[in-house]
Amino acid sequence: MRVSGTVYEAFKRSAERWPDNDFLLVLPDAARHYDIPAETFSYSQAARQIELLRQRYAAAGLGPGHRAGLMLENRPAMFLHWFALNALGVSAVPLNPDYRRTELEYLVGDSGICVAVVPATRLRDLERAAFGAGREMLITQADLSGLVPIATPAPGAGEAPDAQTECALLYTSGTTGRPKGCVLTNEYYLWAGTWYTHVGGLCRLEPGCDRLLTPLPMTHMNAMAFSTLVMVLTGGCIVPLDRFHPASWWDDVRESKATIVHYLGVMPAMLLGAAPDEHDRAHSVRFGFGAGISPRLHAPFEQRFGFPLLEAWAMTETGAGAVLIASESPRKIGSACFGRPTPLVQWRVVDPQGCDLAPGEPGELWVRSGAQHRGFGFFREYWNDPRATQAAWEGGWFHTGDIVSVDAEGDFHFVDRKKNVIRRSGENISAVEVESVILQHPQVAAVGVTGVPDPVRGDEVMACVVARGTVSEDGRAAFAREVLDFCLHQLAYFKAPGYIAFCDGLPLTATEKIQRAQLKELALSLLGGPATVDLRAGKTRTVVA
Repeated sequence: MRVSGTVYEAFKRSAERWPDNDFLLVLPDAARHYDIPAETFSYSQAARQIELLRQRYAAAGLGPGHRAGLMLENRPAMFLHWFALNALGVSAVPLNPDYRRTELEYLVGDSGICVAVVPATRLRDLERAAFGAGREMLITQADLSGLVPIATPAPGAGEAPDAQTECALLYTSGTTGRPKGCVLTNEYYLWAGTWYTHVGGLCRLEPGCDRLLTPLPMTHMNAMAFSTLVMVLTGGCIVPLDRFHPASWWDDVRESKATIVHYLGVMPAMLLGAAPDEHDRAHSVRFGFGAGISPRLHAPFEQRFGFPLLEAWAMTETGAGAVLIASESPRKIGSACFGRPTPLVQWRVVDPQGCDLAPGEPGELWVRSGAQHRGFGFFREYWNDPRATQAAWEGGWFHTGDIVSVDAEGDFHFVDRKKNVIRRSGENISAVEVESVILQHPQVAAVGVTGVPDPVRGDEVMACVVARGTVSEDGRAAFAREVLDFCLHQLAYFKAPGYIAFCDGLPLTATEKIQRAQLKELALSLLGGPATVDLRAGKTRTVVA
């Protein structure tokens, strides 16, 4: 399997084949959020705007080897500027709009961007970040007002961009530390779209017809690689939302005539929390593509809303070089199954010593490509961190840090992130599993589970809970005991929370994932305080009927 060319060239071919097809749709809610018009861009209209931007960037001296920071979120400008820069061999560096001074200083200094395109409200922030990082760079807005020739010549001047040219420098979400920059080539993006196009099964594409709605941010690989490139390669329409809004989700789905939606696990749980409606199945969606739905909510969601949620697994580092998806029957709904690998993916499930485990035994997933070479479709490297790159590929396999199990039929089941496993009295406990149960309690809006030190058991399970509505200080103990009893009906006693802490919010990434390092800090700060209820005495081996 082979891909060639660049992302820009792929878009240009589609614009020639489907000039009148919708390429980008901006819905009214997103338009209001960004203060831009609600409008539709055809492929030919987008191509003309991309060409104008390409000319402006070229006149300013941008070329191969340069990097450009884009704080454009999910606006149409994000797609147009990215493709224009890609045409010149310039790497796009998406800038997370939630980043503040210290984070921006780090990213600006680490990435070496020479120009940043940002909203007017963030110009001053980028100026401070550049000053703090000790870097000179041009800072402009989406209309490129004030863009002047840059001082640094393009390192690769005269080179024609190709599949191996860097397309983007994408920073990981940093849930457990400082973000690392993943160097991603054109091959990485093109293979993501090519893989998606040919998955088949329930994940079937209809060239020239599909409309893909995503609330996921363009600062992450799901939206930037999979969502964008599959629509580009098949002449489909991308419908990017500014974020996930539960109250208006179905209105957006219906208005956009979306045939595909992308999701994260928290989204189905929130949509199921709304009262059933006679219009629940009034939509055009054929399937959802995502990861992390609670196994206990998977079947109820599909039964209520009438389309399958296809659980997939990938990482920024693996891209589509080692992606898996449960798109063929049986999907084993309710077991955190994310399918089985094709011959293009080689894998191992290993114990902490790197020894292969038998089917059914949970261990860390190691992967590599079974195509041209082990890193086909993967990231090239961690920028400025060869030691981390080498460690990730130790022994010739990419170490994912995810704990999975493989059943007798060869299907993979997600257990948890390696760093999220709580070790209590010799038992390994998945934080995600406990969270999925607690989230089903009708009075729990959000929850983060982590381990806290215990003098006898090593770790104890602690749940930081955001309640629906107000819980008085006098009512905390009764509420916590109710949640504990709820867990004991569905989990082994040792998995139930020994502590429940009440808080106003959880530390989240831009994609609504829990920042595990910050959650641990939050839990430790609440331990022993008035907002925390000690439930350890209630964790017994007594079977709850």
